[in-house]
Amino acid sequence: MLLQKTLIDPCVNGTLNVLNSCKKSSTLKRLVLTSSCSSIRYREDAQQISPLNESHWSDLQYCQKYNLWYAYAKTKAEKEAWRVAEEFGIDLVVVNPSFVVGPLLAPQPTSTLQIILGTVKGVIGEYANRRLGFVHIEDVVGAHILVMEEQKASGRYICSNSVRHMSQINDLLRTKYPSYPHENKCGNQQGEDIPHSLDTSKITQLGLPPLKSLNEMFDDCIQSFQEKGFL
Repeated sequence: MLLQKTLIDPCVNGTLNVLNSCKKSSTLKRLVLTSSCSSIRYREDAQQISPLNESHWSDLQYCQKYNLWYAYAKTKAEKEAWRVAEEFGIDLVVVNPSFVVGPLLAPQPTSTLQIILGTVKGVIGEYANRRLGFVHIEDVVGAHILVMEEQKASGRYICSNSVRHMSQINDLLRTKYPSYPHENKCGNQQGEDIPHSLDTSKITQLGLPPLKSLNEMFDDCIQSFQEKGFL
């Protein structure tokens, strides 16, 4: 399967390569791994058991059923990381961000920001039939620094603000930035639109300041697109 070679294997093997290097180190104090809420929210009972927390995992069979291969890869990779960390006594802490939004940190938009850019410009044909959490890049950075420096940090940490359907995000952006075309049609993908919520109390109790709002993260994103000539 092409996806096995181009997405799943690189994700899993790349994570294992880091862990295998870390287990050889005599000076490593802690490994902070960036995973994803995609390894948490994809399961048949997501709505019934919400708010989802760090104890929940995406169901690999559910991911296969709906061709959610990114979530499948992230879930497998994180589970393998925990297996190796436990086996070799590595102090592993994992940050699970949702859909990361905010200003561009690189010359080109990331794959997630390309989705927002394409939706605002109305060039991708439709917006996804997807419900998910959103988080500002600065909050994600802050979460990584916090769990790296805070001695009592342990386990997984969800880092996410409000959960919204992409139709709500499209409406928000259309209202705030009416001069752009925007997409009008929702896709018909199945499996990604289950209502759910995410419990972020663990990371906030550890000391992360209040998360930036949807308006803040999308305003920073659109302004960055404009400043860099993408809009």
